[in-house]
Amino acid sequence: MQQRQTVKGAFSLTNPAVRAWIYQILAVVVVVAFGGYILHNTLTNLSNRGITSGFGFLHDSAGFGIVQHLIPFEQGDTYGRVFIVGLLNTLLVSALCIVFASLLGFFIGLSRLSDNWLLRKLSTIYIETFRNIPPLLQIFFWYFAVLRNLPGPRQAVNAFDVAFLSNRGLYMPTPLMGEGATASLAAFIIAVLASVILFRINRRHQMATGELRRSWPWIILLLIVLPGGAQLVFGAAIHWDLPVLRGFNFRGGMVLIPELAALTLALSVYTSTFIAEVIRSGIQSVPFGQHEAARSLGLPNPVTLNQVILPQAMRVIIPPLTSQYLNIVKNSSLAAAIGYPDMVSLFAGSVLNQTGQAIETIAITMSVYLVISLGISFLMNIYNRRKALVER
Repeated sequence: MQQRQTVKGAFSLTNPAVRAWIYQILAVVVVVAFGGYILHNTLTNLSNRGITSGFGFLHDSAGFGIVQHLIPFEQGDTYGRVFIVGLLNTLLVSALCIVFASLLGFFIGLSRLSDNWLLRKLSTIYIETFRNIPPLLQIFFWYFAVLRNLPGPRQAVNAFDVAFLSNRGLYMPTPLMGEGATASLAAFIIAVLASVILFRINRRHQMATGELRRSWPWIILLLIVLPGGAQLVFGAAIHWDLPVLRGFNFRGGMVLIPELAALTLALSVYTSTFIAEVIRSGIQSVPFGQHEAARSLGLPNPVTLNQVILPQAMRVIIPPLTSQYLNIVKNSSLAAAIGYPDMVSLFAGSVLNQTGQAIETIAITMSVYLVISLGISFLMNIYNRRKALVER
């Protein structure tokens, strides 16, 4: 009898766990019902207006060209290829900004902690200035006030007849695969593997005997001799397509268009200010006793920073640094303001206007940014777990 009452009490509404499960089930039902209503309402409205839904439009021909494309693209290619071009352009500007903002932010963050008064004050002015100007205004500044005021192609800044800088962009040589490309790549891979093996052998020898063997002269020799010998035997690995002025513009080579340069400069400078503060706060979170202990051992400042301070500071730096990388990807959508052909400008702009598939194009664009952001978070979380303290 007592056992029956216990079981009955376990499933009673007076039990907090039972009430919690009921509330969660009701919440799921309400959310699913609301989503079903929105979907049904959307499909009904589309049907009443004669608007077809689906992703079949991706196979249709696009009636526009794209200035910046990392893969071959011509006017008349499909919208599916437009999607790939926009995705690659978004990944390109995001990767460039992440690299440049990280390097610049690391340098500025260290400068704020420098003993040099002038360097410390200049870095502070840099942070307080660019951090408080909206990124869109910085993009407009670099694009309209700086890059668009460069000389035309005929008066372009010439760098040894190899690279040319004008208001049309920066034209540079394009590397093309040569006859010995495969052999040179194989030789380079062999040189890298041999260098890793040599480094590990010398490291084990040092740990066993205390005798230091320098690996870098032999590693440099391997990386130069093996690929160089492969090119002598099998032919050149790379040929260069140089830009040449023809008519009113350059032909050949590859171009860094002003839109990409302005976006990269603006987002790198803007985000580097936040990364600099992340670096500074991470270093200052390390107890000062660690600095004193390193000095008492006679370690120079660069060694103290690389071997003692930064490994401990990274545990504080990585989480907010991940947020800044995600902000770079999301802020790259501002490229539409100056016409850079990224996902927003191409897919949520040109493709949407031509096809009228608003739901599909917006859904694809949102999914792209979601997947990129989740991928960055996944990789940074893996790195964060490697740097985290492990209790044994």
